[in-house]
Amino acid sequence: MKINLVLIVILAFFYISAVDVPQTCNSESFADECVPKLTTGFNFLKSYKIDGTAKDKVEYSYVFTKGTQYFINLCNSGAATDGIVVNIFDKERNKVASNKISGQYVSAISFPCNATGIYYIQYTFDEPSGHCGGSAMGFKR
Repeated sequence: MKINLVLIVILAFFYISAVDVPQTCNSESFADECVPKLTTGFNFLKSYKIDGTAKDKVEYSYVFTKGTQYFINLCNSGAATDGIVVNIFDKERNKVASNKISGQYVSAISFPCNATGIYYIQYTFDEPSGHCGGSAMGFKR
């Protein structure tokens, strides 16, 4: 009887260790890490948490001002952007900037705003991606 109980416990242990544990994302620490990495001359405006572990995209909106240049960078645990794509869309959902250029990723984008209005900052994930990171946005006039 003891052998059966020990065998059941051992099998249960292996079963539990094989079960897929939900991925955790500490996006707040990545966002905090991005703030000091803003390019010189840009003033910190806002940080963004990118937790896409349960989503296909993460989106924020922000009102941009004409004549202002915005800078958005990415931080995560992987090399470069680790498959995180940031796109900026205008109020009509036209893409106006992206960090994915000709299939290559850059870790930051600069966007000169030509029209005041609401813009959408959308983060999506190409594979392979940990679907987790942070971002910071700065501005200069």
